Amino acid sequence: QVQLVESGGGLVQPGGSLRLSCAASGFTLDRYGIGWFRQAPGKEREGVSCIRSSDGTTHYSDSVKGRFTISRDNAKNTVYLQMNSLKPGDTAVYYCAADLEDFCLLSGSFTEYDYWGQGTQVTVSS
Repeated sequence: QVQLVESGGGLVQPGGSLRLSCAASGFTLDRYGIGWFRQAPGKEREGVSCIRSSDGTTHYSDSVKGRFTISRDNAKNTVYLQMNSLKPGDTAVYYCAADLEDFCLLSGSFTEYDYWGQGTQVTVSS
């Protein structure tokens, strides 16, 4: 069964760090571009970061650039999102998604992404 599973979310104080994981089962991630997205209550889903499978190119939204880092470990079939200097505005459910066409898009309707995880909650609060 094809599945993406996010983990690593939780409650953290402002300025703290979390590392999210996106683990794949039923397929190999190294053929896919992987994106991280987030959705806060009452807001639209937002593209946060993505990494291409072809050349490892990464992209970040302006809101997280310099604070978040995306990486992949193909041997573990897992992609990570290291989040530092967290702010209350980063509070959201975070999702990962896989795109076989490797577009690495962070805007639009995100229909190019083939598989989605169920999400993990990140709450930044004192």
